[in-house]
Amino acid sequence: MSATHEVFNQTPPLMDYDAAEYAPILEALQREGAHDALDEVHRVGRLAGSEEAQRWGDLAEAHPPVLRTHDRYGHRIDEVEYDPAYHQLMNTAVELGLHGTPWADPSPHAHLVRAAKLAIWGQVDAGHQCPISMTYAVVPALRHNPELSAQYEPLLTTRTYDPRLGAPLTKGGLIAGMSMTEKQGGSDVRAGTTRAVPQADGSYLLTGHKWFTSAPMSDIFLVLAQTESGLSCFFLPRVLPDGTLNRMHLMRLKDKLGNHSNASSEVEYDEAVAWMVGEEGRGVPTIIEMVNMTRLDCTIGTTIGMRAGIAQAAHHAQHRSAFGKPLVEQPLMRNVLADLAVESESSTTVAMWLAALTDRATSGDEQAIALRRISLAVSKYFVCKRGPIHAAEALECLGGNGYVEDSRMPRLYREAPVLSVWEGSGNVAALDALRAMAKQPESLQAFFDELDRSSGVDRRLDDAVARVKASFSDMDTLEHRARSIVGNMALALQGSLLVRFGHPAVADAFTASRLDGNWGSVFGTLPTGIDTGAIIARATPKVGS
Repeated sequence: MSATHEVFNQTPPLMDYDAAEYAPILEALQREGAHDALDEVHRVGRLAGSEEAQRWGDLAEAHPPVLRTHDRYGHRIDEVEYDPAYHQLMNTAVELGLHGTPWADPSPHAHLVRAAKLAIWGQVDAGHQCPISMTYAVVPALRHNPELSAQYEPLLTTRTYDPRLGAPLTKGGLIAGMSMTEKQGGSDVRAGTTRAVPQADGSYLLTGHKWFTSAPMSDIFLVLAQTESGLSCFFLPRVLPDGTLNRMHLMRLKDKLGNHSNASSEVEYDEAVAWMVGEEGRGVPTIIEMVNMTRLDCTIGTTIGMRAGIAQAAHHAQHRSAFGKPLVEQPLMRNVLADLAVESESSTTVAMWLAALTDRATSGDEQAIALRRISLAVSKYFVCKRGPIHAAEALECLGGNGYVEDSRMPRLYREAPVLSVWEGSGNVAALDALRAMAKQPESLQAFFDELDRSSGVDRRLDDAVARVKASFSDMDTLEHRARSIVGNMALALQGSLLVRFGHPAVADAFTASRLDGNWGSVFGTLPTGIDTGAIIARATPKVGS
């Protein structure tokens, strides 16, 4: 067959590069003194940028998990089969210590280093981050039952991935999940109807349903159920200590928006055996630390999508020409790329700061505990809200090429909304931030003290902080204004961090646009006078260097 045309002016694939070469992550590690982690972080970056790892992500996405409720003879088995590539992703994440390992690591930077590695490795595939995140988050909640924690925590923190279905204590390592929401309640978990009946041996039998249980092949789950004293938290293994299957039945897998590599399911419990974690009737306070940790990972997860999006967009613009010159040299495209890069940098900066704050909070620093409580709530709300529009604009930078699945950009676009929905959708997250201020007024003062650390450096930031403080003068309308208040708090926090720690060009662009009002309603509306060249250079992947 004769050639009909020559293929040219197409962007080479973004692969075989160090995905860790991203300034906001490396600068956070250096700022916090985690210098000894840099070699490991770059090893993760080279793996994440490799053709092999990206192929794992593609294969896991192309071959969704399959539910097998019964075997060939009619026996109930309730198993989900995953593509081998998914297990490669999981094995790598566990070996890298992205799950529960920080809780067993004495390093003062364990949670920050884990966050940095997750932010890099997560660009390969979004789906497997879900069970990895839940395993990370389950450890502090499980500690409310010291006996269970002593038995299972070592298996939740070890760097061994064991996908076999078996009694948890017979396995080399464990993956954890959570099972909270029901059909009638959603985020209102107190509306749950699943019942827990105490048994003579100290266990409970759970009967009911859960509407959205992700990663149903996890080894153990924290489940919310009602007792005579109210909503309580329970530890439920998929396989009982004697090796028999627990009565946890997978009804179907969700046909969901978002990644295809991970399974999300509907579950029914038919007198499933479980053990209580924490005080009876205090299920929400018991599980709240798990929720806080997964909220941190929602924030990090959004920055993963943002970084992947701007990396692809900047790489494309560097290699693609239109109307006589490379896209990256065209002023309006430079505005768009710089604007996307500023969003990615500001979000990544606050995510890494929150992870470092977690290191201090888990070591018992009361000021850090108060500051993290409110900063995590406002950042989860705002950063995750920014994810979908960032993904859409980054996709558009590739034009029609970005609209096809081969580009991986639609994957980012589909995945972005779940991070705002998970662990409390926008309204829940915004209202939770206000509740935190009401229940712990010292947390709001801690937040203001943090903002005041940058006082006098930038007039635009000072004015924004003053507006945030003034927004609390009318207490009667707080709930109506919750999104506006919490969003402005998040912007002020990001601005404060960038002014103190960020690149001057990024900080200037952020304060001029996000805080001073010199910005439109879409990306690509930065004001004139911004050093777009410096901003884009920081965002462009360094391939072949």
